Amino acid sequence: MITNKQMHLAQVFLKIFFRDRQSIIFNLLFPLIFMGVFVFVGGESEPINLGLVNNSSNTISQEFSELVEEEPLFNVTKGEENELKRQLFLGDQTAIIIIPESFNPIDETAEIKLLLDASQVRQIGSIKEAISKSLLSIERSLRNTQPMFTIEVEDVKSRPQRYVDFLLPGLLAFMLMNLSIAGSGFNIVEFRRRGILKRLFVTPIKSQDFIISIVVSRIVIILMQLSVVLGLAILLLDIKIVGSFLSLYGMIVIGSFIFLCLGFSFGSLAKTQEAIRPIVTLFTFPQLILSGVFFPINSLPDMIQPIAHILPLSVIANGLRDIANDGVSLLMINLNTLGLFVWIILSFIVATKFFVWKEVAG
Repeated sequence: MITNKQMHLAQVFLKIFFRDRQSIIFNLLFPLIFMGVFVFVGGESEPINLGLVNNSSNTISQEFSELVEEEPLFNVTKGEENELKRQLFLGDQTAIIIIPESFNPIDETAEIKLLLDASQVRQIGSIKEAISKSLLSIERSLRNTQPMFTIEVEDVKSRPQRYVDFLLPGLLAFMLMNLSIAGSGFNIVEFRRRGILKRLFVTPIKSQDFIISIVVSRIVIILMQLSVVLGLAILLLDIKIVGSFLSLYGMIVIGSFIFLCLGFSFGSLAKTQEAIRPIVTLFTFPQLILSGVFFPINSLPDMIQPIAHILPLSVIANGLRDIANDGVSLLMINLNTLGLFVWIILSFIVATKFFVWKEVAG
């Protein structure tokens, strides 16, 4: 039960935070800018820049060329082979289709040359597959034949497919990690430097009052800031939260507790602001890359995936994503829930073992 003394001290910490307007603006704008950038990057794919060389003069090749130009997947540039090759080497073209002089697919199988520069194209396999499927569709139109079957895709999970729906839970997890560590680790170092801890502990305030007050105040701040980001995402980006907001905010509180505890440990290890920055960077930066904030962990090399899955930011991001995108309940028992319990216990043990309450830097 939170006492009046603890609530009063939590209010003091909240007032200290709200006086720092620069910190408030930065903590809100940074994730919103990130979200905006990745929304544009993750939007609809641009047409493939495709060069077309027609060395045949028969009617079939002309009709084939027209069908290629009408294909929405392609941004077609017709021209001579040497010039289009030069554009391909410069990166202005993604691929080149060369129609041979003997092109006559009606009487016999015709060979079309497809030129690609793998050094200029990252997703070469997917582009080759997309081009092949489009050319197959064009061939059917040319031969006036129907496909043997069609595939009806039904999404039984009713899961949002936009990149921003995937991105938002990861950004929320990344925000709460930064806010929690800044609110515990950096604040402890600053309070120690300014002698605030020394003055506090000659008062009737006990150590548990101090820690509970910081936890309460930081969780309130985190909930307020994440609510602003979440609200803007729902209103402006049409984000759909499939699960309950109770589960979502419950996961945020759990994640905040874990990172607050870890932050207390960092604040004990480092005695100055200069010392804590590299410690926090060493902890947060690898997780930003490996924890599935911006892309699925499954896209990482196989040998790294087991490590990435057990990182605390991965556990929180996956939990938020399961709730927001799949409607999973916070109380549902799975591997991610077990990971949460492990990190709650581990972070609390680390915080209580390494935190030095009364040490003051000389």
